[in-house]
Amino acid sequence: MGLEGMHREDPMTSMPLDQLFSDYAGAVPGVSATLLQDGVVQLATAFGLADIERKTPATPTTNYRLASVSKQFTAMAVLLLVADGRLALDDPLAGFFAGAPPVWQHVTLLQLLTHTAGLRNYEDLIPPDTTAQLSDQDVLDLVRPHTEGYHAPGAAFRYSNTGYCLLALIVAQVANQPFPAFLRARIFTPLEMTDSVAYAGGVDVARRAYGYSRHGQAWARTDQSLTSATLGDGGIYSSVVDLARWDAALTQGLLLPAPLFARMFSPHAAKPDGTAYGLGWYLSVPRVAYHTGETIGFRTAIVRRLDARLTAIVLANRSDASPRTLTEALIAQAEH
Repeated sequence: MGLEGMHREDPMTSMPLDQLFSDYAGAVPGVSATLLQDGVVQLATAFGLADIERKTPATPTTNYRLASVSKQFTAMAVLLLVADGRLALDDPLAGFFAGAPPVWQHVTLLQLLTHTAGLRNYEDLIPPDTTAQLSDQDVLDLVRPHTEGYHAPGAAFRYSNTGYCLLALIVAQVANQPFPAFLRARIFTPLEMTDSVAYAGGVDVARRAYGYSRHGQAWARTDQSLTSATLGDGGIYSSVVDLARWDAALTQGLLLPAPLFARMFSPHAAKPDGTAYGLGWYLSVPRVAYHTGETIGFRTAIVRRLDARLTAIVLANRSDASPRTLTEALIAQAEH
């Protein structure tokens, strides 16, 4: 997939992109954005800097930490193993981990995917003297001793990074290969997402963006935290170019049999605000699938208007960014 339509004005409206992205222009942490229709790139652009210290400009091929936008890839990894017949969505969590608390016998993979398992938030269990970054295995070790969750399995929606870290461990166990290798072999390589990686220490990220936060009138690098090395809940780096290939694959229904693909975008867990959660995606009407990501120094969003077959993706390497607002603006302009 090329970068046809790459320029500084949205081809579907008369509004200059410089105006929409004015807060991200110049010697500040930047943003990359793309707009697609029917899986075909209509716009790919970038503003600001990926690396302030080196004065490296952001581009459509800059790779950002996706944070929770990563969850859709973890969900896809699980569904690929379901399609292979190696997992079932009603498999109990206790079957994968020795020493699991009794309640895990009643927690299913589907509940982990839909944030209805009720497991404790691992972020609340980190010892105060912790200095080393946590891995998905560390998450397991933190939550396994806790015999009770927030609610009975399946009883309510409660957003959980814990569940997605455990899903990454399950994928690695069942596939008998590291989670990053499984993503590369089954998703990134087939879709030619050549620079997308599940990041761990020592992994090279091509054209990497570094995260920043505003401190007074200056920008401080805030690229990593204690939870930046977990993979299943938010550890993927990617670019809007690679994510355009991902969106094209979703538009064409690639990777999964149709029934499983439909389950990904079907509401499984209702929320009080009228939205729902599918498998790695929030769902709302009219027929919108979306997810946002937020971690130290990064803000990300992908919004898919399933009825209009429009997708907008915005990735930013700064803590004060509002990518969801920008994606909605791009889609609104395209529709008018």
